[in-house]
Amino acid sequence: MSTSDWGDWLPRAVSEATPDTVAVWYLGCNGFFLKGSEGTTLAIDPYVGLGDPPRTVRMIPVPFDPDDVAEMDAVLATHEHTDHVHGPSQAPILANTGATLYGPDDALAVARETEAWTEHWDVTDDQFSEVTEGDTFEVGEFTVSVEPSYDPDSTHPVSYVIEHPGGTSFHGGDTKPAEEFVDVGERYDIDLGVLAFGAEGNIPDKETGEPVHTKWYADENELARAAKDLRLTRCLPSHWDMWKGMTADPTVLHHHTASFAYPEQLEIVEIGDRVDL
Repeated sequence: MSTSDWGDWLPRAVSEATPDTVAVWYLGCNGFFLKGSEGTTLAIDPYVGLGDPPRTVRMIPVPFDPDDVAEMDAVLATHEHTDHVHGPSQAPILANTGATLYGPDDALAVARETEAWTEHWDVTDDQFSEVTEGDTFEVGEFTVSVEPSYDPDSTHPVSYVIEHPGGTSFHGGDTKPAEEFVDVGERYDIDLGVLAFGAEGNIPDKETGEPVHTKWYADENELARAAKDLRLTRCLPSHWDMWKGMTADPTVLHHHTASFAYPEQLEIVEIGDRVDL
């Protein structure tokens, strides 16, 4: 863990915000804060770790310290990987705010067993809530539906559709295109959809340290297909900024999506940026 490069300005910006609909802040990697017009605040996959150099090297600032987050109603985890479920990034938020961690079984197993949050932080077991595809639950002014995600590197990934009177958002985790997205796109009117985007690169092997050709996230054509099937009004590419050797240029997506009816707009943002539904 590292002290935030930015002090506490981002948690303060979220705390002081009074959005008319839903405000969404990009935390870099695949993390987001969402705040509704009535004050309900969610986090999705917030991660402020430094990776595991030299294999995974963080390429962007650490935008906040978890201890500076004073208001949070829920943290949503899309899958079990460390940059999506991470005790030092998320357990202090639960401890300070009483928020609940929602996630699929393998994601919660990391929090409960691998990292033992209840032993190392002031977190109780009733702050964990297991979800699976087809579930729907309420968090304040938000209705959250759990949908499929296709991430072959994960043991049990899910995506989330987050509905609010001011608009509907989607977070796919580290998904690539999935057959189920056609159905998801037909059942929801998604105003803003987050899809992980990246390049192929050489990443050191966990055991040998030797460079291995690696592809973790959707490429340009895969992202365009997922956005089309989901019928996204606005598509926000994420994760392209995070790891050395896997970074990408999201502006190229304009060329790959231009001939499709969806997404209607690309929302290219950088770490710390806010967009509203």
